Amino acid sequence: MSKISVLCVDDSALIRQLMTEIVNSQKDMFMVATAPDPLVARELIKHHNPTVLTLDVEMPKMDGLDFLEKLMRLRPMPVVMISSLTDRGSEVTLRALELGAVDFVTKPQIGIRDGIMQYGEKICEKIRSAAQARLPNPAQRTAVKPVSLKTLIGSEKVIAIGASTGGTEAIRQVLEPLPPACPAVLITQHMPAGFTHSFAERLNRLCQITVKEAEQGERVLPGHAYIAPGDKHMELARSGANYQIRLLETPPVNRHRPAVDVLFNSVAQCAGRNAVGVLLTGMGNDGAVGLLEMKKAGSWTIAQNEASCVVYGMPREAILLNAASEVTHLDDISQHMVSRLASGQAIRI
Repeated sequence: MSKISVLCVDDSALIRQLMTEIVNSQKDMFMVATAPDPLVARELIKHHNPTVLTLDVEMPKMDGLDFLEKLMRLRPMPVVMISSLTDRGSEVTLRALELGAVDFVTKPQIGIRDGIMQYGEKICEKIRSAAQARLPNPAQRTAVKPVSLKTLIGSEKVIAIGASTGGTEAIRQVLEPLPPACPAVLITQHMPAGFTHSFAERLNRLCQITVKEAEQGERVLPGHAYIAPGDKHMELARSGANYQIRLLETPPVNRHRPAVDVLFNSVAQCAGRNAVGVLLTGMGNDGAVGLLEMKKAGSWTIAQNEASCVVYGMPREAILLNAASEVTHLDDISQHMVSRLASGQAIRI
């Protein structure tokens, strides 16, 4: 297997040096070149044809977003954004994912050398993930198909969704068509603290349902979607006849917090046949075992199919476990999950 060639675009000479050290320390990748701005990067891309590009958000001469938009239109390639953990940084990063970036890494606010080196393993994981990604094409984005809701669905019905790499856009595509009267949706997307609030706000502006970052102890209501906060596990819990949100700072599961398995396991216990579980695009196996638990509890379970995944990792692992009741293209998931809850049908294994 050939090595992953990486090109780093960052206006900081220190970041370029540290990224080179991190990448070159791995046996399966190497830094082919670095660039201080997008204009230099453009020529280096033509010359080296790198496997993956790492791209800073804020740079001189051309903004990272402007460059990304042109790149994805003229010469699509896997891009990992290097983002600042700020309100503006999170908004810009989410826009970059919308434009076609595969993933992002956050820059530490202080102690850049030590901070970046501590992130070394995570940076390399994201580069490997990007190298395997199926690139989304925003220009060919499918028009939103409104979901038909012919019968009233009770408040005891819930939908649980898990995703990782490529998940921000996949989740948007699943939520946008949902009608205001749809069942409550609980979502775990692998994302660090500081980004989930902006992610929820962006979705709330686009969707008919209310989308928000989940809060400890709040009641779970129909017509609402709840995003697990970065760095906290989210569970579904019972409070009398109602559902509520439980947030936990317990250790990571499958190396993630929030973890999809934590959400799915709680939904299996609390909702059983009244739930639908959906596992979307992502690297690794988080959510596969939890989806199986949901299926055993009588939930209908859906795995995104390979053709529509950015990274066909988590759904593939679930399918190998026989955890998916059905395997469905991303375009059809919204209607399938709502129709299944309206029909009241589920299966047991």
